[in-house]
Amino acid sequence: MSGIATAVVAGSVLTGVMSSNAQSDAADAAAGAQTAASEASIAEQRRQFDAVQKLLSPYSQAGEQALGGQQGLLGLSGPAAQRQAIAGIEASPQFQSMMQQGENAILQNASATGGLRGGNVQATLAQFRPQLLSQLVESQFSKLGTISGLGQASAAGQAAAAQQTGANIGNALTQQGQAAAGAALAQGQAQAQLWGNIGGSIGNAATLKALKVF
Repeated sequence: MSGIATAVVAGSVLTGVMSSNAQSDAADAAAGAQTAASEASIAEQRRQFDAVQKLLSPYSQAGEQALGGQQGLLGLSGPAAQRQAIAGIEASPQFQSMMQQGENAILQNASATGGLRGGNVQATLAQFRPQLLSQLVESQFSKLGTISGLGQASAAGQAAAAQQTGANIGNALTQQGQAAAGAALAQGQAQAQLWGNIGGSIGNAATLKALKVF
């Protein structure tokens, strides 16, 4: 091969190498930018998830405690826990105050009607205590139900946030993988084009030599 043909081939090869390198660098830069964006997105998603969990956590904990209180009143935590829960209500200032007021009202009514010493008064007093206790137990159960419902909603919100965060991070990682795959594919195509150009240049030079152009 003559010096001119060699120079033509060398020039073509050099141009191809520079072009291939440029394409590879551009692919790497694009993949790097996509990776950085994905990492930033993942970090932000995790930050927001942590903020939501921190915000809802007190409500979830309160709901869990309230549910435990309901289970205690229903006897689901065992007879001892049920007795303790009911005894706590019976010993509360609210029960003691309402008990005293109710008994006084019964006695005052009996005194006004002249039946203070009758058997009906004693029966009414005997029935009043368990009736009042039953009412307060039902009231306490209802109040705990409101709190446990709030906790359930908070727990559902935490679960939804976790699911959404997982999906968003998965999408970001998928995009990151696609960018890396695209960069690898572009580099492969650039290399293939380079070798194709080299082969074409050598073939052209050989053809020109055969035609005695050089």
